[in-house]
Amino acid sequence: MTQALAAAVTGQDVIDAVAEHLRPLFDATGITIWNEEGEHPVLLGAVGMPQEFLMLIGEVPVEQNTPPYQALRSGVPLYISSPQEYLRRYPHLSDIAERSDSQTWAYLPLVTSGRRVGVLCVSYARPHTFTSDERTLFTAVSGLVAQALERGRLYDSEHRRARELQRGLLPHDLPALPAVTAAARYLPAGEGAEIGGDWYDVIPLSGSRVALVVGDVMGHGLSEAVTMGRLRTAVHTLDDLDLPVEEMFFHLNNLVTALGDDFYATCLYAVYDPTSSGCTILTAGHPPPAVVHPEGTVRFPDLPLNPPLGTACPPFESHSLELPPNSLLVLYTDGLLESPERDLDLGMTLMARHLGSGQVLAAQAEPTAARLNSVCDSLIATVPRDPQKANDDAALLLASVHPLPREDIGCWRLPADPRAASQARGYVRDQLARWGLHDLEMTTELLVSELVGNVVRHVGGPSTLRLMRSRSLICEVTDNGATMPHIRRAADTDEGGRGLHLVATLAERWGARYTPSGKCIWTEQALPEAAWLTR
Repeated sequence: MTQALAAAVTGQDVIDAVAEHLRPLFDATGITIWNEEGEHPVLLGAVGMPQEFLMLIGEVPVEQNTPPYQALRSGVPLYISSPQEYLRRYPHLSDIAERSDSQTWAYLPLVTSGRRVGVLCVSYARPHTFTSDERTLFTAVSGLVAQALERGRLYDSEHRRARELQRGLLPHDLPALPAVTAAARYLPAGEGAEIGGDWYDVIPLSGSRVALVVGDVMGHGLSEAVTMGRLRTAVHTLDDLDLPVEEMFFHLNNLVTALGDDFYATCLYAVYDPTSSGCTILTAGHPPPAVVHPEGTVRFPDLPLNPPLGTACPPFESHSLELPPNSLLVLYTDGLLESPERDLDLGMTLMARHLGSGQVLAAQAEPTAARLNSVCDSLIATVPRDPQKANDDAALLLASVHPLPREDIGCWRLPADPRAASQARGYVRDQLARWGLHDLEMTTELLVSELVGNVVRHVGGPSTLRLMRSRSLICEVTDNGATMPHIRRAADTDEGGRGLHLVATLAERWGARYTPSGKCIWTEQALPEAAWLTR
């Protein structure tokens, strides 16, 4: 028993060790352990006691005078030799005495370093006389249990706080977006294992695009979980800057490298564009995603190999592919598929076999969050993973992609002359009339005039105007210039410099991003509630 208590890590380990060794040692019927919380005993675990009896104990107010409370407050062992003595001492607990199978009780205060941490109760279903030698042994045993219980409590408390921190760094809810329907799972490592740094995310981008991310900070511990949070925040920040995927990973690699040689991370990042059905994927040392086509074909794309973040030497290389409507992207970390008995390749084979099943095909045909959540659960069950013995955490992200309907997109080429702004206003009026968004006509015309006018004035070349009706009204003006716009403070006597202030005031969001041939300046306006509900 001493060896088992010394090896116990968690509070449950202590209960298991006491149950396995203490009962036969004293030939006892039942064991209960009470934890000290706010100077009151709270039942932590029990062995050999009827469930109905334990429920009855739980209904007793903690402030009432009970045997565990008395032993805890006095710090002196309490021995009760018969039910009659129990009733005589605690007449208000007659229901407990009458429904208990026990005839004799020993309530032992658990004291370590002069501090009372709980109570251990040893009970017998027959009359029992506690000898002097037995009471001495009880005292010695209670000291061992107290030390083990205190260690377990400290570990449980620190582990619980660390996991709460880790979960707080993960998304609480996935956003509802027109371009993807998503579901995700996070699976912590088993009991006794340190927390890890796996994460996932779904991030809305400009132009109704969506970023899907999974990552894994190598190692286990609180510092790895904090690094995960820093990486996730960095990804959001860089996404707000609308950087190209390769440039974003250049900055992420610098961030991880600056943490020191002890840190590196793998990451898989996919950007889906619902206007073209294209998907750009970049992996840094991470397993490839599974792509499930609507007819049930499952494949793992052959992606360019980039080293993990923190060990890579840029540049990074991405890969682009086209996804049919309602295709399913499955992103995961290696902790989901690997185990001591199974390598990553076998895990990927098992996952691919399940992703081609009828349940997944049904979810793709009608992709709702509830259906994808069911697929997540069944996929986890298909790749067996003992939650108690798993030595690594895991993340799983499923996303069904939906292209933007053609009727929700309007696109026009504009000439390189001052008439372009007038033509753009006419296109806007006609398109918004077809969509029934008359309330947004004046504001959108002002925005388009300013954006197109800037192209004519500062770039001089032709441009492209695109309107999209998604979860918001999106207006994009693309040109072949490489200079990004910046808001500046205009002096009272300046004749220009206020255009972007006007854009920022009228639009709900605005920004700019580079394109292969130049740049794109975009704005977003909230749709009227009636228009959004009909989407």
